Amino acid sequence: MTALVLASASPARLQTLRNAGIEPTVIVSGVDESQLDGLPPAELALQLAELKCAAVAAQDGLPAGALVLGCDSVLDLDGVALGKPDDHADAVRRWQRMRGRSGVLRTGHCLTDTTTGRVAAATASTTVHFADLTDDEVAAYVGTGEPLHVAGAFTVDGLGGAFVTGIDGDHHNVVGVSLPLLRELVAELGHSWTELWAPR
Repeated sequence: MTALVLASASPARLQTLRNAGIEPTVIVSGVDESQLDGLPPAELALQLAELKCAAVAAQDGLPAGALVLGCDSVLDLDGVALGKPDDHADAVRRWQRMRGRSGVLRTGHCLTDTTTGRVAAATASTTVHFADLTDDEVAAYVGTGEPLHVAGAFTVDGLGGAFVTGIDGDHHNVVGVSLPLLRELVAELGHSWTELWAPR
């Protein structure tokens, strides 16, 4: 078994990996995400993932031979990167722009092999189609607080699921980590996906 370290505080990413048979060690990177504002969405997501991965991979006390995974997600709407909303009002404005439209959820993935120092990185992109919410629905959803804690101000695996009418691409990517892409990165570093499975 190869240990995986998840350089992310996201409970959705952790649960997605657990559902796939992986029990990662979670170490939050502490990277300042605002330092790269202004980059195109796909580049922003990838560079933040790389920064988070590098910050955790450099720490002492990691499991021997671990792979470190950094991820970051943004919603690409009209070429603008939308991360977590600033506040309640920002989330309402976002949904007023998003409703009845489509955006592209871009998640950067960076994987480092702590034994060899090799790095593999790529961005996964999934198109998300949003329902045409009423003002009351927007207010009620933002009022739950859920959109304030996630990139793009929505979830597909929580209360926001009813407001997503369709997805073109990998569903897991919208939750925060693309399992098919991660499998490819694991293979690129010379490992097998099944090595990551926790003993059952």
